[in-house]
Amino acid sequence: MTPAPAAPPRPTLEHLPLPLLAAPLGIAGVGLAWRSAHETLGAPFLIGEALLALSVLVWIGVVGLQAARLLRHPDAMAAELRHPVRIAFVAAPTIALMAVGAFFHPYAPGLGVAVWAVASALHLVVAMLLLRRIVDGRGELAMLTPPLMIPLVGNVLAPVFGARMGFPDVSWMLFGVGVLLWLMVMPLLLHRLIVGPPLPPPLKPSLVVLLAPPAIAALAMVALAGEPGGPALAFGGVAILVAAVLLALAGEIARTPFGLAWWATTFPTSAFAAMLIVQGFWAPLCWAALLLTTGLTGWVSWRTAMAARAGVFFRPEG
Repeated sequence: MTPAPAAPPRPTLEHLPLPLLAAPLGIAGVGLAWRSAHETLGAPFLIGEALLALSVLVWIGVVGLQAARLLRHPDAMAAELRHPVRIAFVAAPTIALMAVGAFFHPYAPGLGVAVWAVASALHLVVAMLLLRRIVDGRGELAMLTPPLMIPLVGNVLAPVFGARMGFPDVSWMLFGVGVLLWLMVMPLLLHRLIVGPPLPPPLKPSLVVLLAPPAIAALAMVALAGEPGGPALAFGGVAILVAAVLLALAGEIARTPFGLAWWATTFPTSAFAAMLIVQGFWAPLCWAALLLTTGLTGWVSWRTAMAARAGVFFRPEG
């Protein structure tokens, strides 16, 4: 008698991957880019606001599911927090929350400031804890991947919003933290990419994270200095160089099968588009960058939704 086939594993939050936390950040980034395009290029107002509102809902959903996972499966969460690459995505919700504060600020300034302040403080704590782990000798070579930029360099985004909310001094301090950590981490990442080991193929799309720090630093300098010239252009030049390198690698990156690492392409490209728009680059170039990041984020969102519908995120990997 032929034995009955084994039943498929039951879907459970135990296997919900941490990199899914990058989803609201990617959507919020595109929303902020469209908001900048409305202010500078005359793009429709509702597109950016709708995307930002959607990012709030996705943030609540994804963070809520991870919180439920922590309560129901603390051992599984603890094991993933020990993963050298995935731990970096713990910082994604705090960065997305900064964008949520920026979304609320025009409509409810007090709420926007409160959300931004809480997000910035929480992100500092996450960065401090990760840096403590590294300084304490508990880091490892496998941590040297582009997602490491997320927790350590995320503070460079806070001044983009904080300076406009009336907190220039705090914003300058956060900018200093973010840029210093970027300048510390970037040579280490380049060294790993030069001497190896090579990035695992599924992580190829995460190379686009290298675009985020200089693009966001340029946006931060515009907010802090009140004008798009000078230091903002210096950071913008670095961002354009990195973008050119990534464009040359686009074919190789595009051949990477879909995975959650593709979310790492969304926020950096939207930050780059916003930088071009805010600094007043050639309008057709700005529109091309904006439409590219919008299409990319839409594709990644669709593939993620299809994977979620199939239960991929609620079963063991592989």
